[in-house]
Amino acid sequence: MMKYKKLLLGIVTSFLLILSQALVKAQEHADNSKIVFIEDDWNEALKQAATQHKYIFVDAYATWCGPCKMLKATTFRDKKAAEFYNKNFINIAIDMEKGVGPQLAAQWGMQAYPTLIIFNSKGNPVLGTVGYIKAPDLIRFGEAALKKQASD
Repeated sequence: MMKYKKLLLGIVTSFLLILSQALVKAQEHADNSKIVFIEDDWNEALKQAATQHKYIFVDAYATWCGPCKMLKATTFRDKKAAEFYNKNFINIAIDMEKGVGPQLAAQWGMQAYPTLIIFNSKGNPVLGTVGYIKAPDLIRFGEAALKKQASD
């Protein structure tokens, strides 16, 4: 009887291990189908950027903003843009009209939405753009920021 319990335990353990690895692979695949954003937590983005030695990509938006909604529905769901930004940046989306948003909007001099800004890991701005942009332009925007990083 004990022999069967050990065998069953081994089978269940192996199954759970295989299942967990499959779920990790599925999550990695799902994450690259869109840009994965931290929501409204600037301090967390700064902490992750410092730990991972990455720049921060900020999507500064307002809920009523049509071009902001278009970015989320199209550009941020582009596979190439998602792979590029998920690999190279800590990504954060901030509703500039709630929580820390109004304070950051004032600090950063926001004048229109969407505003996309890339910051270094210390929170200093590197590059910014205002308005809707398509995925290839978003990738070029990120590449330009990384080139600035390389020259700093």
